[in-house]
Amino acid sequence: MEKSDMINFSSLEKELQAALEADRKYQRENNAKFRALNQNVASYEEFRDIVLASHLKPLDRKDISGAPRRQPWNPIAFGTKHESALSEEVQPKLSENQPRSASEFIRDWRRFAGSSLEKYSLLVSLGGKALQEIFRTEVGLGLLGEFLLILSQCLKSGDEEIVIGVLDGLSRTGRFGLNLSLLNQAEQKACEELFHKLQIAAGDSSDTSVACEASLTAKLKALMGKYGIQK
Repeated sequence: MEKSDMINFSSLEKELQAALEADRKYQRENNAKFRALNQNVASYEEFRDIVLASHLKPLDRKDISGAPRRQPWNPIAFGTKHESALSEEVQPKLSENQPRSASEFIRDWRRFAGSSLEKYSLLVSLGGKALQEIFRTEVGLGLLGEFLLILSQCLKSGDEEIVIGVLDGLSRTGRFGLNLSLLNQAEQKACEELFHKLQIAAGDSSDTSVACEASLTAKLKALMGKYGIQK
């Protein structure tokens, strides 16, 4: 067996650990969302705070009694050197295969932190059908708003039809109406700006047939209704 054909079990194990952690995080935040809804929170900010604090553990009796604490109160905000080292150790390189599940997508998406263009490329390369399948249960906390911000900021000429497909696929995911209602003002504005850009592009597309342009315009109008955009 050639060296290039050998399986790197260490790399596979690290990637598996990262995928499992991403899945645990997704399930934990999803459960927190249901708890927040049952509590009838007064605002989106309160809802988000509950979900973002889902990783916190209740204080142990020893923590309250003054004994030395072994467990940090907030291990994410005040991570130890051991936790930082572990996080770096299990951080795999971006897989060559496209994500096929919500946990795989979130793993790759978070790895593009700070790179809007790479996130945009991921959304466009997957397309609406794949995103609909990946998020068939629902789009994770805050991701719908992030998607709209990225698409609005990075929309490229020639990608309009693909982006419309992405918006259509996302609108068919589970609990879409709930996630849409949780958009903050910046995300709502980005959504409006994105549809405005798409409308302009659809009207200016001189290289498409009349029938194709009419079909694109009809899809846009239908999507605007789903996303609550005033026509």
